[in-house]
Parts: sequence; C-alpha cells; structure tokens
Amino acid sequence: MVDTESVTPEAEAPAPVAPVLAEEPIELPDPVIDEHGRSYATGKRKNAIARVWIKPGAGRVMVNGKDMQEYFTRPTWRLILTQPFQVAERMDQYDVFCTAKGGGLSGQAGAVRHGISKALALFEPALRTTLKRNGFLTRDSRVVERKKYGRRKARRSFQFSKR
Repeated sequence: MVDTESVTPEAEAPAPVAPVLAEEPIELPDPVIDEHGRSYATGKRKNAIARVWIKPGAGRVMVNGKDMQEYFTRPTWRLILTQPFQVAERMDQYDVFCTAKGGGLSGQAGAVRHGISKALALFEPALRTTLKRNGFLTRDSRVVERKKYGRRKARRSFQFSKR
C-alpha cells in the first residue's frame, strides 16, 4: 500500500506581502529652453563634434546649412539621426538645426544623434529614462588609437624578412 499523505505535497503558506508605501512622485527637473524656444546640446563621437539646437516644428533636420538628405547621403546615416525621435515617439515634432565638424560623416552622424538625444532630454525631462535605457545619452568614447614608433600603424609591425 502507498501512503497517499506522503505523496501529495502539503499546501504552502503564502509568503507575507510587505505593505506598499505610497511613493512620492519623482520631481523632474525643469526643461532647459532658451529665449528662442530651443534646447541646446553638444554631441560627440570619434573626432566629430556636433552642436545641436532643437525646437518644436515639422521635423526638418538641417546640418551645416543643408538638409539631412543632402548632407548625409547614405540611408544608414539618416537612420542613425532619427533613432532618438523613433524611440521617444516624437517623429516630425521637432526641428533640428546643427553644426557638425571633425571626423568623417559616420562620426558626425553619431555625434548629431548624441546631441539630439541630449537636447531632447533637456527639452522634455520625462524622456531621459527612455533615451538612457536605449543608450543614446552615453558618449561612444572609442577613438582611433595613436601610431607607435617602430610600428607601421598603431599595432601593425613592418613585414619580417628572414633573408
């Protein structure tokens, strides 16, 4: 005969629930907006630096006085620029004016994205957690390694000749 009491598990007592304290709403910082209704931020990537101003508008993006399609010809670069707006669900709600210099177009696109993200966080402080969670507020600190003496490049040696 089988003892049925030992086979069936005993009913577990529910874990005690801690009382939920009323959390105070987190106070967000005030938006940082200048007298022209814009927010300003500086974005950086590699050797590129972008100064970015955003204001409410129809979604125009001007880089160094040119339209985004004209300045960044590759679709990948344009996709990089619009990522912060897509994540924040703010497509075509802000006009962007920026100046980018240094580095190449890929680095400038990353710098403009970093600047747009920082400016969005200043204009709407509630978006900061969303942008931070997706990694747009973190500066990509990778830069080109310097060339060392006795080497052909940063790490590449000269070709070895046995004879």
